[in-house]
Amino acid sequence: MEPLSMEPLSPDMFHPACPSGAMPIRIGDKWAAMVIVCLEQGPRRFSELRVPMHVATPKVLTQTLRALERDGMITRTIHAEVPPRVEYELTSLGRSLLDLIAAGRRWADEHLPSLLAARNSYAERTGVVGGGGSVSTGP
Repeated sequence: MEPLSMEPLSPDMFHPACPSGAMPIRIGDKWAAMVIVCLEQGPRRFSELRVPMHVATPKVLTQTLRALERDGMITRTIHAEVPPRVEYELTSLGRSLLDLIAAGRRWADEHLPSLLAARNSYAERTGVVGGGGSVSTGP
C-alpha cells in the first residue's frame, strides 16, 4: 500500500483574522452551551440558571453570561422593581446555535462509551489518569 501524498500544513492555517476565531462556543466550553440550552424555553433569572448549573461557581456563571451577552447571544434585562429583577434571554443569534448544540449532544450520546474506553486505555498504557479533560453528559 502506497503512503498517502499530503500537502504540507500552511502556517496561515489558523490565521488570526479567520472568522472561526470569533466563535463564541469553543469545543470544550461546556458552560456557554449549557446556558444556551437553559434559556431555550425563555427568559431566566440568575438563580434559576444556578439550579441545573450548580457545579459551575457563581463567578464562572457570571463570566459566561457576560461573554454571551458581549457576543450578542443573550440579552440581559434589568426590570425596574424593588428588589431589582434581572433576566437573561436568548437572542435570535443565540437561538441559532441550538441545532448545533443538539448535534454535539447527539454525537456525545453516541460516542461517549468509546471516548471513556479510549481514556481508560490511555491511563492503563501511560499511568496518567485524567489529563485535563472532563466528560460531561449534560446539559
